[in-house]
Amino acid sequence: MRHRPFSRRAFLSGALAAPLVARVAGGDAWAFGDSSRFIPAVAQHKGHWDARLSGLRRIAWELQRRTSVEVIPDARPFPLSSPKLFEYPFLYLGSDGELPPLTDAEVENLRRYLTFGGFLLADSNAGTEGSAFDQSFRREMARVLPQAPLQPVPREHVVYKTFYLLDVPAGRVLVRPELESCNLGKRAAVIYSQNDLAGAWTRDETGTYEFEVTPGGEHQRELATRMGINLCMYALCLDYKDDAVHLKSILERRR
Repeated sequence: MRHRPFSRRAFLSGALAAPLVARVAGGDAWAFGDSSRFIPAVAQHKGHWDARLSGLRRIAWELQRRTSVEVIPDARPFPLSSPKLFEYPFLYLGSDGELPPLTDAEVENLRRYLTFGGFLLADSNAGTEGSAFDQSFRREMARVLPQAPLQPVPREHVVYKTFYLLDVPAGRVLVRPELESCNLGKRAAVIYSQNDLAGAWTRDETGTYEFEVTPGGEHQRELATRMGINLCMYALCLDYKDDAVHLKSILERRR
């Protein structure tokens, strides 16, 4: 049985970047490039943008291990002005310092990416509320999506139940009890965490987790991993209750 294309992917297929939607061999599903495998894209900027690449590779690996999603456990960096962004449904933007002002070209390209259906996970790596990243990110998002200001994500939002049932947006820290989002219609085009989600996923070259997770220790790290998987799933299929892409896997796991 053939699945119909996701509406987000149909939007992205109309972008100016060349073919953005590729058919999986056999014609049974639709997906973004690289034979439908999930790969996190990372936004390059003039600040400290690459502190959590290991964490992104790790969450991709966990996504493959725990779900039916096919993954390449990589983290691919691109300038925010690059048309390559349109080949990836999930884009990560983070830093532990200020986000330098975006160029007009970066603002326009990011706006188009989000408008055509792309998903941005913004993650403050500073671990403190109201950090330099927080202030500068809010400033730049007001330029990118002036019609969609950041607002709290309610606990009944589908992002808390796309794969795991969660009620806390845990990260390396718990400085904010909620996520925030920029919404385009009913879709959360941007989700923002001040809890350093990727810091909880990051490992060093020996495979050891690089950062302590506070205040909840390893249980909190697992919750942060589950939150990451939910966010990846949301980027891929928004509301799984409508798209039912991984429903069989979800039901089997919950038995």
